[in-house]
Amino acid sequence: MITLNGITKSFDTKAVLRGVDLDVPNATSLVIIGGSGTGKSVLLKCILGLVAPDSGTILLDGQDVAEAERDAFLARFGMLFQGGALFDSLPVWQNVAFRLMRGRTKRPREEARDIALAKLARVGLDAHVADLYPSELSGGMQKRVGLARAIATDPEIIFFDEPTTGLDPIMAGVINALIREIVTEMGATAMTITHDMTSVRAISDNVAMLHDGKIRWHGPIAQLDDCGDPYVDQFIHGRPDGPIASVR
Repeated sequence: MITLNGITKSFDTKAVLRGVDLDVPNATSLVIIGGSGTGKSVLLKCILGLVAPDSGTILLDGQDVAEAERDAFLARFGMLFQGGALFDSLPVWQNVAFRLMRGRTKRPREEARDIALAKLARVGLDAHVADLYPSELSGGMQKRVGLARAIATDPEIIFFDEPTTGLDPIMAGVINALIREIVTEMGATAMTITHDMTSVRAISDNVAMLHDGKIRWHGPIAQLDDCGDPYVDQFIHGRPDGPIASVR
């Protein structure tokens, strides 16, 4: 579904991506791991076209994204943002239905509300939540609303940016389970960036480690613990000493 070939990106003199090569098969869940500041978010922004890579190609279903019609291209994506990124001034249902009422295939208000209520129910939120405002919700509920918004248009591809950040372990487990269930149900292609190894093991089919601007290792989750790469081994076990610490 997504192919990255030789993606580079620098900001002033700082090289963030140094030649990223990566394939994301259709209807699979890929989790990208790596330390803070290694370029994980920049990589997602390059795929979405929010940041232009300096070189390399990004293919979506075999088509160069640089040549794609912008609105049609973005309509294929859903996104769960790290901080929720809900609109404080809008009630929950309008947050979920935001794209439905403003997108390429604009829906009537009542139809958009019905879809929003259905998506909220899918993430375990009752109808009474629909007319509340984000400030009236707990962090876990806000994250569920963000997930409902991400799937509101039944996208082919869903990006998850640190989906469990700021949540307690139980709520993080709930969100991980929802992500895994929804991605499987929808047959969507998913890309997630996270530091949370519990999330990695719960939601991924494949894992890629980004380090020093390149993909250090890429393979099935079942091979992660025995991949033999010292960088991956240090990261997934949270060891303070190792090759990653030696280059900082």
